[in-house]
Amino acid sequence: MALRTIVQDGDPILKKKCRPVTAFDDRLAQLLDDMRETLADANGYGLAGPQVGVMRRIFISIDERDLPEDGERPEDYETKYLEFINPEILSTEGEIMQYEGCLSFPGRNGAVRRPAKVKARAFDRNGNPFEIEAEGMLARCICHENDHLNGVTILDRAEYFYEDLEEDEIEEEE
Repeated sequence: MALRTIVQDGDPILKKKCRPVTAFDDRLAQLLDDMRETLADANGYGLAGPQVGVMRRIFISIDERDLPEDGERPEDYETKYLEFINPEILSTEGEIMQYEGCLSFPGRNGAVRRPAKVKARAFDRNGNPFEIEAEGMLARCICHENDHLNGVTILDRAEYFYEDLEEDEIEEEE
C-alpha cells in the first residue's frame, strides 16, 4: 500500500465528472488499498477517486454502523471501511443541515443540507453488487463522496461557511 496525495482546492480535477470503473482487477484492488491507507493517515471519514487524482467512480468510507449508539469506540476496535464502485443513490429520505468538511478543502467547513437516510447500490472490489441503507454520518458521507464523482464539492453545496478558528472562539465564549 502507498499513501496518495490528496488533491486540494483549486485543482480542476475536483470539478470533473468521473467515468465508470470497467475493470475489477489487481490495479483496482491496489487503488482501494492505497485510498484506505490515505484516508486513515488523513484522519478522514471518506475519500473519492478524484481526491487522489483518479477520474473513476469510486469512493471509500469508514463504516461505524457496528459501534454502540454513544459512538464510543472500544479499545480493541478496528476501523472498518466500505468500498463503493460505480455507486448509485437509489432513494433518500428526510433532510438534515449540518456542518461538514472535506479533505480537499482543509479548514473550510460548510453548512450543507443532506438526506437523513439514503439507499445506495454499488459494486465491491470483486465486481459483486450490493445495496446499503444508511443514516446519520454514513448517509452524509455517501452523498458527499458521490458528489465528488459528479464534480460537485462542498463549495457548491454549502449554504454558508465558518472558519475553524471562528468555531474555536465561539466555544471559548460559551
